[in-house]
Amino acid sequence: MEKRRVVVTGMGAITPIGNNVEDYWKSLKEGKLGIGPITKFDTSGYKATLAGEVKDFVAKERMDAKAAKRMSLFSQYAVAAATEAVEQAGLDMSKEDAFRVGVSIGSGTGGLQDIETAKEKLDSKGPSRVQPLLVPLMITNMAAGNVSITFGMKGKSINIVTACATGTHSIGEAFRTIQYGDADVMLAGGTEGCITPIGVAGFSALTALTSETNPERASIPFDKDRSGFVMGEGAGVVVLEELEHAKKRGAKILAEVAGYGATSDAYHITSPAEDGSGAAEAMRLAMKEAGVEASDIDYINAHGTSTHHNDLFETRAIRLAMGDAADKVHINSTKSMIGHLLGAAGAVEFIACVKSIEDNYVHVTLGSKEADQECDLDYTFGQGVETKVDMALSNSLGFGGHNATLAVKRYEE
Repeated sequence: MEKRRVVVTGMGAITPIGNNVEDYWKSLKEGKLGIGPITKFDTSGYKATLAGEVKDFVAKERMDAKAAKRMSLFSQYAVAAATEAVEQAGLDMSKEDAFRVGVSIGSGTGGLQDIETAKEKLDSKGPSRVQPLLVPLMITNMAAGNVSITFGMKGKSINIVTACATGTHSIGEAFRTIQYGDADVMLAGGTEGCITPIGVAGFSALTALTSETNPERASIPFDKDRSGFVMGEGAGVVVLEELEHAKKRGAKILAEVAGYGATSDAYHITSPAEDGSGAAEAMRLAMKEAGVEASDIDYINAHGTSTHHNDLFETRAIRLAMGDAADKVHINSTKSMIGHLLGAAGAVEFIACVKSIEDNYVHVTLGSKEADQECDLDYTFGQGVETKVDMALSNSLGFGGHNATLAVKRYEE
């Protein structure tokens, strides 16, 4: 069957530099740093003491207060971002076939803080004191479940978990769902709320997090002095819609999803393939589906975690996929300002791509000064660039070898 065209009609974001899309994008353009000392718990004895924390988020101001009490933080972030996206899209569920509207929102870790709290109670007071709602609080599918319940969306509701590629895969699979007629509208994205003792200790033990104490030099993708990533939190949710459905109801179209590529490195549980071949193939697949050549790509939002392996191997992947065009494309890393939102990263970075197309602007890779010798592309150091952006790629690479790329373009009839 012929694939249906899929467009973006709404977006919502909760990030360390803004709790809505307008503030988030304004902060990206201004080069605002959202990374600072962890305030959620005492970091004495921890190697990593910085994170990209969400500020001034009050759940009861963004959703039903009683319902919020039955949600873990990652679910609260998802519902808040989804609410903004639905409102921007002007989606009225009373006028929709609820079984044609679905949800594809994932989380990499789910409710870590709920597990921590329950373990403390289990050890100190016994199993009878573990709260009855522990399981529906902590399991990763509950972000999608809560969004579905909040809006009465009865179509496909799925939770894709591919670590740091979760948000991108979630949007990509929602795109596929609409393309092949299984839904007309999908809310898609990722969410994460795991700045917790076990979360930070676990990633630190893996030597993935930086121990840098200067926030301005902590998340510095592609820089020769990079030393690990900074954990972040938040959510990104977009409304994807079949083109004719969007046009029929008079929705404002923000951009078009043009292609999606997904591969696996089959190489290592944490490191990307050294030659970048897996990520390169994901990029090629996305470009092929979009019907474009490498020279047509104006901008790449890189996974760009600020770890040695990721940035080096992703650079190799871009060169492999783009050929000579790699030297001309604008590249940046949103993680330089907000840290690594894990399961939410790909979603908020996809939103940055859409805004880049809207404003013809590629934001700075903040804090990065001098590129590693082998990281030899244009990573937008120093300041952002006003430039025509008609076609963008967003890359995500997850532990386990998961690679995903989305191609998004300016909408034209």
